[in-house]
Order: sequence, then structure tokens, then C-alpha cells
Amino acid sequence: MPETEGPTSKTDAPVRIEQLVKGFGRQRVLRGVTLSFPRGKTTVVLGPSGCGKSVMLKHLIGLLRPDKGRVFYEGEQIDLLSERKLGPIRREFGVLFQHGALFDSMTVAENIAFPLREMRRGKAYDEEARVRLVLRLVGLEHTYHRYPAELSGGQQKRVALARAVVLRPKVVLYDEPTTGLDPIRSDVINELILKLKQQLDVTSIVVTHDLASAFKVADHMVMLHEGKVVLEGSPEEFRNATDPVVKRFLRGEASEEELQAIRAVGTGMRDTDGGMRGWE
Repeated sequence: MPETEGPTSKTDAPVRIEQLVKGFGRQRVLRGVTLSFPRGKTTVVLGPSGCGKSVMLKHLIGLLRPDKGRVFYEGEQIDLLSERKLGPIRREFGVLFQHGALFDSMTVAENIAFPLREMRRGKAYDEEARVRLVLRLVGLEHTYHRYPAELSGGQQKRVALARAVVLRPKVVLYDEPTTGLDPIRSDVINELILKLKQQLDVTSIVVTHDLASAFKVADHMVMLHEGKVVLEGSPEEFRNATDPVVKRFLRGEASEEELQAIRAVGTGMRDTDGGMRGWE
């Protein structure tokens, strides 16, 4: 049953998670995460590798099920839905995967048209017109007949982004969208995130550890650390943060515990002459 209206109701936040807990074996990845993603805004989720960012993202479209907690889309709890009932909800989401995930054997046009063919369900699309439209949005209409291997890494990401929005989703999920790109190509992706939010009026959720990208595209920011939310707020609040964990992350500094562990390993590897054991 849909939820009643409230401070974080479906009117304000189409996507919400409550007290989300997820573990794999003995490793607890998410430890009671509660978040709301404001409608029409870009929320950036920051945090070091292994803190649960991508795991959280997969829960939003039912690719993972929580051990505890709840996931909502437009006020409806979706984490208990069957795969059949999740299908229409997933069509409301576009996903840009970390490595693009294009099909090498298909042309650019065929890659982008793939969701149209899979999700057609009796609807009559002008496939070519729709594909060319989204390629124009990302500035790559001239690649229509090319194959992914003929494109640069940045162009492949842009084609993957065109595919993510070809069904006109209401929410777009970006999983490390600038990974593997140089600063200039990364900024092209940032500009596209801003452009698509404005022109398609989508709610965007960006998982990243790229700080330059985060501060450029974010309306709202969240930082995860050891499976918990340590700060949530505006980019300005992050710049002025006093939490030591947040400050270290923004400065790109290792924690004292990590530094001590490295020093301890280095000490244990030295022999009596000061050399490194096992290197003879």
C-alpha cells in the first residue's frame, strides 16, 4: 500500500530508503541507512571505496534486496515486490553503469534501441527518431552507425548515457560516471548530467568519489562511511564541514588508523640490517 503523505512523502522525494541494512557473509556493508532523494534535484553520494555506495544504488531498483529496512518509489514499498511487479518500476529508472556496459557486437544505434525493443510492450515508437534524439542530447548523432570499439572511452560513456535516457525515465542513476576518464572528458559528462536534469526534468542520483564532479553537479550531497551516513546537506555545508572523517575525505587524506597499519607492516618487514626481508 502507498504511504501516507509526510515530511519525506512521495511528493517531495520519489526515491527513499529507510534503515537499510545489507551484508555479505560476515561483512556488513550498509548499517541502517535512511535517505530521501529530492525530486528534480541531483543528489551526489560520496564515500571511500567499499563504503556501500554502489550497493545502496542497486537496492533502489531491486537488483539487491535488503536484509533489513525498506525501499520506496513514489510512496510504494518496492523491496518486497516480485520481479514481475518490479518491471514497470524499473522502466521509470535509467542507469549509467560504471563501465558503460555497451554491447560490442551492436552498433551505437542498436545499443541505444535495445531498451526500446525490450520494453516496447505494444507501444509504437519511431525507433530511429528516438535514438537520434538522445544522440543529439549527448552530442554524438554522427556515431549512429559506428561500433563501440570505434569510439573513445568518453564517447562510449556518452552513448551509454543516451541509452539510459532513451525510455524517458523519471530517475537516472549514475554509478561512478567519470571513472576512467581524463579531467576534460569527465567534465563533458558533468555537463551532460546538468543538461539532462534541466531538459528532461529528472531526479538524478550520482554515486562517485570524484570530488570535482561532485561539487559541480550536486544540489544535495551525502557521505557514507563504514556503511553509515556521516553527513547530509548542501555542497556549501560539505565545504564547511567540521566532522574529521568528512574533512579527511575532502582533503584526500588517509585516516590515522590506516597510516598506523601501513607503518606497522613496514616495520615488520625490515631485517636487522635495515633492509627488506625476502628481497635478497
